[in-house]
Amino acid sequence: MTDNALVWRPAEDGCGTATTAALSQTPANRYRSPAFQARLRRRYRSEAWFRILGALSIGFAALVLVVLLGSIVARGYTAFIQAQVRLEVAFDPQVIDPTGGRDPVVLSQANYLQLVRRALYAQFPDVQGRTDQRQLNDLVSVGAAYIVRDLVLRHPDLIGTTTAVWLPTSDDVDQFLKGAIPCGATLAERQAGAACPVAEVERRISDRQVGWIDALTKRGLLEQTFNTILFTAGDSREPELAGIWGSVVGSFLTMIICLVLSVPTGVAAAVYLEEFAPKTRFTDLIEVNINNLAAVPSIVFGLLGLSVFLNVFGLPRSAPVVGGIVLALMTLPVVIIAGRSALKAVPPSIREAALGVGASPHQVMLHHVLPLAAPGILTGTIIGMARALGETAPLLMIGMVAFIVDIPGSFTDSATVMPVQIYMWSDSPERAFTERVSAAILILLGFLVVMNGTAIYLRKKFERRW
Repeated sequence: MTDNALVWRPAEDGCGTATTAALSQTPANRYRSPAFQARLRRRYRSEAWFRILGALSIGFAALVLVVLLGSIVARGYTAFIQAQVRLEVAFDPQVIDPTGGRDPVVLSQANYLQLVRRALYAQFPDVQGRTDQRQLNDLVSVGAAYIVRDLVLRHPDLIGTTTAVWLPTSDDVDQFLKGAIPCGATLAERQAGAACPVAEVERRISDRQVGWIDALTKRGLLEQTFNTILFTAGDSREPELAGIWGSVVGSFLTMIICLVLSVPTGVAAAVYLEEFAPKTRFTDLIEVNINNLAAVPSIVFGLLGLSVFLNVFGLPRSAPVVGGIVLALMTLPVVIIAGRSALKAVPPSIREAALGVGASPHQVMLHHVLPLAAPGILTGTIIGMARALGETAPLLMIGMVAFIVDIPGSFTDSATVMPVQIYMWSDSPERAFTERVSAAILILLGFLVVMNGTAIYLRKKFERRW
């Protein structure tokens, strides 16, 4: 090779030293170096700890959820069972219909409580004293007379006959059979002659009442059956007669008003802001206010409903129409935000293709973009409605905390909703109301699970992936 041939020479750094060491560090050598391996092990350890902490967090959250639901179920499942006593009721014509005209007004005003007590006294003819009779009467619910009255109004041909009727017991008897009122001795032990170890002054059931309960149970006249009253009746001061049907109907009527007002308005606002509104400071201000309204505490909307809808417009207090309007105002920002997100997720190519074949902007929106965004809009709407279903504070402000016995029949009737019903029952001192609170919570959670499950199903069914 001549002197003029090109010869590679190692580069020199600023000091004239060749960087042969650096050049000898090929990628394979660098990845096998001790320093790189140490850094790699530290990264793997950090990732492993991150995975462990994430799994522990999920496990802890699941444990808390299981404990919470377990405690609710443990306290509330007994509310789905109610003690009932079977009595041979003699439908005396002289008491029920002395005129013999079968007039419904006369039949509804009869003294049915007297008929119930006669049937109860017939089971224990040895009870004669006023005090003993009062304790015996306490075994049966005061609402048993209304059940007998409704039975006669539905079947007037029962007058003059003696028929076996299952009637609810008092809440004390029901709680005693469920073990909430302790006795200290089982039924078998008591029937063998054992006395209750728990002193009589420390329980709401006397020794004589315990004996009568055991006698009715031995005769097969006292049983624990499914509590249909819980699902068919309205509220009551007596726990054994209290049901959630009135609050369920009130919630349904309130949700209808909320749905009719919030969904069309929210979808229309989302379409306009996302597709047609010019990007100006005014529209930016509107968007900021919508986002802020979504974070406003719900009780503020209740104060708005109290001051405007009740005091200014004079709408009926404690009515589903007012509750629906208040919840619609609270749900509206959620529907708008969810609708805008769903519209934004539709690819621009859909709009461009529709415009390219001659569709107008309104046709593009109504025929192409809006149908494709419908799953996201439905999901946001159902989640917003589920949130409104569980609200209590705004409805308390407009008077839906009133004690409502009758089932509401229209949007202007006085009504309550399920969360408020739970709130009112939780403030009652009776032990039977405590279990009904937990049972109502389980039912409300069931509604929420169904609504959220419906949202997930609709999103999965109609979702398009781009």
